[in-house]
Amino acid sequence: MNKNERPSFLKGKGAAVGIVICFVAAIALVGAYTFSNYQSDIDEQTAKAGQQAEELTEDMGTDSADSTEETTTDDIVLPEADDDLAEETEEGLQGQSEEESSTENATGESEGETGTDEGSAVSTGDTSGVWFSEDSILAWPASGAVIMGYSMDQTVFFQTLEQYQYNPAMIVSGEVGETIGASAAGIVTNIEETAQTGTTVTLDMGNGYSAVYGQLSDVPLAIGDYVGAGETIGTLGEPTKYYSVEGPNLYFEVLKDGEPVDPMNFME
Repeated sequence: MNKNERPSFLKGKGAAVGIVICFVAAIALVGAYTFSNYQSDIDEQTAKAGQQAEELTEDMGTDSADSTEETTTDDIVLPEADDDLAEETEEGLQGQSEEESSTENATGESEGETGTDEGSAVSTGDTSGVWFSEDSILAWPASGAVIMGYSMDQTVFFQTLEQYQYNPAMIVSGEVGETIGASAAGIVTNIEETAQTGTTVTLDMGNGYSAVYGQLSDVPLAIGDYVGAGETIGTLGEPTKYYSVEGPNLYFEVLKDGEPVDPMNFME
């Protein structure tokens, strides 16, 4: 074998290396071409995006300018409309004020007339008689005798209840249906129905004194009525269950500033 000749396996290895180098070169060329195309696409897309942004900015600028112009126009027109509205509102308020003034005047006149009428009514009543004092005299309120007298310092026996109690009033016997007259003049302040005293009428006799008439029926009065001394308050009714044993009677109570006092102190 010639020494200058290479072994066959070395020849095959050289060929393989050459093929590999060619393959790598081909890949490099393809990669370079692909990258070049990719870069071109990126630049083109960037340019398009920039152009679209500029167009969008221009459109927004135009819309903003239009909006500004419209707003300015509105600002010029609106104050005129507001002035008209203010004038109409002012006129409406003036008209309303005049109507209210007329109404107030009419109401004042009406109240004045009413006050005059009421004053006349009061002046014609015997208001001088609605006055009571510790020296005043009470007329006897019913036809019978006293069944139970006033007693607030010690208890007295109630036959129907069968127990001792304090008695703030004077219990006077009478006949059912007899007329009960006012012991003194007064103004009716209360008419009520209670379980203990039945139909009950309270008269304000003046100076803090009041008279309470219980066990009544057929009361012809209303709250606010003036009742002269001796005038009818009602008729004597059937006794309530609290006085069934005592029989028909008038419950007669005198109050001074809301506190009971002995009616006998004022009897003739």
